[in-house]
Amino acid sequence: MVQDADFDLVKQFLEGSEPAFNEIVRKYQKRIYWHARQMLGNHLDADEVTQEVLIVMYKKLKSFNYQSNLFTWIYRIVTTRSLNQIRKRKVKNFFSINDDENEVDLKSDVDIVNDIVNKEKLERVRKVLETLPVKQRQIFVMRNFEQLSYEEISEITGKSVGGLKANYFHAIKKVLEKTNEHK
Repeated sequence: MVQDADFDLVKQFLEGSEPAFNEIVRKYQKRIYWHARQMLGNHLDADEVTQEVLIVMYKKLKSFNYQSNLFTWIYRIVTTRSLNQIRKRKVKNFFSINDDENEVDLKSDVDIVNDIVNKEKLERVRKVLETLPVKQRQIFVMRNFEQLSYEEISEITGKSVGGLKANYFHAIKKVLEKTNEHK
């Protein structure tokens, strides 16, 4: 079971095994990055948050209480750090999601025309996401990009399932309205 394996790695790390922490990093680093990337919209901020999260994990793993999945504990940290990064951006009055050189190919086997169309659609959705309130953006990203259940998101965020569903409903409505406006 994944949870048991994760718990074993945490215990090994707390007993002094650096390779155990390296294994946790290998297992979750990409997921940390992509969650931050979806929340923040660009590579540089996501990379910075990923590094911060790994440092926090290293320092705070001793406070992990085995009451939830390690994945859930990590995602709480990623979400919090991502929200902090968004707040920093607002203070600096800087918000840019244009990161063309680090754009991920949606499908490597599609022809160039379809690839361009897909990138344009993704960019439209990203632009709409940046207009959403943070709570709505968070639930939208976690449901659609991370494919998490409401229960998992509730565990990560500490919000009620009903409140999450309401925020998701409003987010979906706004995304659909705004993406249809930009067609």
